[in-house]
Amino acid sequence: MTKGIYNSLTERKQLGKKSFAVLIDPDKVNDSNMEQLITLSVNAGVDYFLVGGSLVISSYLDDCLQLIKKNCNIPTILFPGSPSQVSKYADALLYLSLISGRNADLLIGQHVISAPLVKQSGLEIMPTGYMVIDGGAPTTVSYISNATPIPADKNEIAVCTAMAGEMLGMKLIYMDAGSGAKRAITEEMIAKVAKSIEVPLIIGGGIIEPEKAYLNCKAGADVIVVGNAIEKDPNLIKEMAAAVHSVPVKI
Repeated sequence: MTKGIYNSLTERKQLGKKSFAVLIDPDKVNDSNMEQLITLSVNAGVDYFLVGGSLVISSYLDDCLQLIKKNCNIPTILFPGSPSQVSKYADALLYLSLISGRNADLLIGQHVISAPLVKQSGLEIMPTGYMVIDGGAPTTVSYISNATPIPADKNEIAVCTAMAGEMLGMKLIYMDAGSGAKRAITEEMIAKVAKSIEVPLIIGGGIIEPEKAYLNCKAGADVIVVGNAIEKDPNLIKEMAAAVHSVPVKI
């Protein structure tokens, strides 16, 4: 029996192995550039594809996932911005609860609406505490969520939020500065949060250089997610993956 995505994430964390995920927004890709992305990702040893976006106004989600399945064995994880972003062609779903905000709709409301569809999807469901961190610029996720991000210098708020999410039963914590962020989450905040929780920690938003991906992993991130920078330069995939995978494994 194939191991679940969550099992692979927790096993890699226990072994000290860092993971690199390429974020794909179905609104920004087509068959032609997807084939290039897949080829580059396979050659670079990318660990996961995250697929989704804050809006997703096209109908390319299913086709995108099927193209990935046809051409490689990299696991696909849905990163939904709304209940409509569910596809049976993925392997797993980040069931996101916006624990950093005070918008009840994104904390539980949309989950109530989507629950029957998600239950029937056959996907591996991974409850995820989603934390939006101020990245220095308005982002789509902050606008859509209508929630104030955690200030970039308030490490104690991030720590307590992550701890609360874990104690409420979240299996993953995802800290995101948002697509198009001017600054990425600090290593100091990542380190403090990583030390306060046991579940895998995902970091994304504003990571545009391989060195930053490496430093985030050294600070305690288990999974690094990059999307915007790769949209601009797909060749960054190789450098980002190499940086993440070069972090020494703790013995």
